[in-house]
Formats: sequence, structure tokens, C-alpha cells
Amino acid sequence: MTTLTDRPNTALVVVDVQNGVMNGAHDREAVLANVVALVEKARSGGVDVVWVQHADDGLPRGSEEWEYVPELVRRESEPLVHKAYGDAFEDTDLEAVLAARGIGRLVVAGAQTDACIRSTLHGAFTRGYDATLVADAHTTEDLTAYGAPSPGGVIAHTNLYWKFQTAPGRTAGTVQTAEVDFGVTASA
Repeated sequence: MTTLTDRPNTALVVVDVQNGVMNGAHDREAVLANVVALVEKARSGGVDVVWVQHADDGLPRGSEEWEYVPELVRRESEPLVHKAYGDAFEDTDLEAVLAARGIGRLVVAGAQTDACIRSTLHGAFTRGYDATLVADAHTTEDLTAYGAPSPGGVIAHTNLYWKFQTAPGRTAGTVQTAEVDFGVTASA
């Protein structure tokens, strides 16, 4: 139900599942297994997989930390969007990539929940995209030393508020990996 015209297609957007991001990630193995399953499901269903890769001082481009985890291998035909800000739409070619493929609905997974995942979800939603968060396929690191809630709390809170996100002409929501149906809108 996206507000974007002529955008009937869906994409899986895999955000920042990079070595330096995932090293200290909460529930890393389970989340990574879910992201791998989503990529396989999207590919087998002919759904676009769009990869987003962050670079900054802590993740210098070309470094081992910057590389995607070895469990996930991007196919040459799958777009790769490089970013330097939390929102994968900011100062990137993500919008052009999605427009060229007629994509109006995003299924989002990856890291970090309280930064790039949330920013990208909000960025997509405000730009007119339907945006579904895969509730068991995103993670974050433990930032409790800086006053943040526990990683599990951050993930649970993000799932809770995104489940009930609304706006005219767009859908949002959460879904579990096992329930992802790339041809059906999000379950709330």
C-alpha cells in the first residue's frame, strides 16, 4: 500500500551485517542465522536483496571490520549501497536503486537496532515506503555502560513500537523470520 506510484515490488534490505558491527552483537548467531534464512528465501522467491554497508572511522572502507560477515555473500547482481549515516537513504543511491527496480515495500533486517535499523526504517517510512521490520533478524551491541537499556530491551522496544507504527497510505509492522512472506504486507 506504499504511497509511491508504480512500485509494486518488495526488497529485502540487509543493513550493516559487517564484521566490526557483529563482533559484539547481542544474540549474534541466532540473528545471523535468521538473516541468512531471509536472504535465501528472498533469492528463491525472486525478490531483490539490497545490501547496505556502513563506513566511518571505526569501519574504514576496505578493512576487515568493514567487510560483511563471511556467512553472508552478496551476489554480483545484487545492489550494494554504501553509506556514512544511520539512515541508509541519506546521501546514498538507495532511492535510485529501489526506484529502478519498482520497489515500494521494504523488509528490513541487520544491525544496529538502535541506530541504522531505526534510522533506515523511519527514513523509508517518511519517504513513502511500506517498511516491515523482521523482529528476530536485527541486533545491537551492549551500550549499557553509556546509559542505554540492555540490548534485549532495545530490540524488544523497537519491535514493540514498530509493530504499531502508522501513517496514511503506508504500512509498517513486524514479522518473525519464519513468517516472512515477501508477497504479503506486514502482519501487525
